[in-house]
Parts: sequence; structure tokens; C-alpha cells
Amino acid sequence: MLPEALVQLAKERMAPYPCEGFLPGRGPKHPVLFFVGEAPGETEIHTHVPFSGRAGKELDLFLERAGVKREEIFISSSVRSRPYQYKTKQIRGEAVTKKYNRTPTKAEVLAHAPVLDYEIAQAEPQILITLGRIGWERVTGSKEKITQVAGKVIEQPIQHLKSLEDNSFIFSEKIYRIFPTYHPASVFYNPGLRPVIEEHAYTIRKLLNR
Repeated sequence: MLPEALVQLAKERMAPYPCEGFLPGRGPKHPVLFFVGEAPGETEIHTHVPFSGRAGKELDLFLERAGVKREEIFISSSVRSRPYQYKTKQIRGEAVTKKYNRTPTKAEVLAHAPVLDYEIAQAEPQILITLGRIGWERVTGSKEKITQVAGKVIEQPIQHLKSLEDNSFIFSEKIYRIFPTYHPASVFYNPGLRPVIEEHAYTIRKLLNR
């Protein structure tokens, strides 16, 4: 469980940005897999359950193919509040303005960095699975595109804040096993990724000898 002081710190650091709510990571103390996503969406902020929307169903399919249960994994994200933007769309001929999900900025990822740093340090996971570009960049600091690394087992240090007073990233002394894959929601706009993600799940299954 996150210390309350760390939750309050994250909320204070996020105060300048258009985000709402706060969703802690969820999972056992020492998970088999540690997932790092992007940020909660509207559904997750209301249910208080990570990956409980449409993307959550895709994640469940991934876990089933990997031979892993949700109870065995920890689900976290680069940003813990929902980044949003107002948009006006025509709905049944009427202009409706509402909040829509958006990609978090680097400043927002940095603001929530202490939370993810704490969760990873406490969990000591066997494998870190990054979901999409934001999770990959947050964990590794790499500028490589997700298409270049997805599906590969990578062993390297991960980045974390130097200190709560110093907003610069440094790399861990510990070497982690990292497995980057595409965000579950990617299949909604690129259905061709579905068989690729399925293959990634089976790779995880082999790594875990399931």
C-alpha cells in the first residue's frame, strides 16, 4: 500500500496540470509480472480499478494467453491521474463539450515518478512489462520506438528520480528484465496488432514456464 504522504505529494505535484482523480497501483506484494501502463482513463477513475474499461478486457485476454491471473500481477502506470482535455463534438445534431482522455505529457509523468519508483522498489518483480510508448520511455528512458523493441526481452537498469528534491532521472544499480509490448488499447485503432500482441503473451508464458 502506498504511504499516504506519497499520495499527497503526487497530488500536489500534479496540481498544475489538467488531470483528475488518483488511482494507486494494484497487485500482490511480490508479483510475477509488473505492468507499467500509461494513465487511467475515465472508466478507471470511476471504478478505482486499473484496466477496467475496454482496454482491460484486452489485458485479460493477454493474461489468459500468458497463463497468468490478475491476482498474480501488479498493475501500475506512468501517471496516476486521468489526463483530459475538453472537446466539442456533434452528438445527434447537438454540440456537446466534455472531457476526453489524452496522452500524458512528460511533465505529468515526472510529477508522478515518485509513486512508480516506490511501487517497483517494493515489488521487486521478476519481469517488468511496459505497455505502449509512454510506459517504455518512463521505465527505460529510451528514445527507441516501441515498434523497434516490442516483444524483446531486455535486461538493463531502469530510471528513477534522483531524489524528491531533484527532478532528474538516474539509472538503478539493479538490472531488471523488461518486456515491452503494445498498449492493449492499440488494437482498437490498429487491429493488425492483435496477433502480434498474442504472440507476445505466449512469449511471456514461455518465460514463466507456464
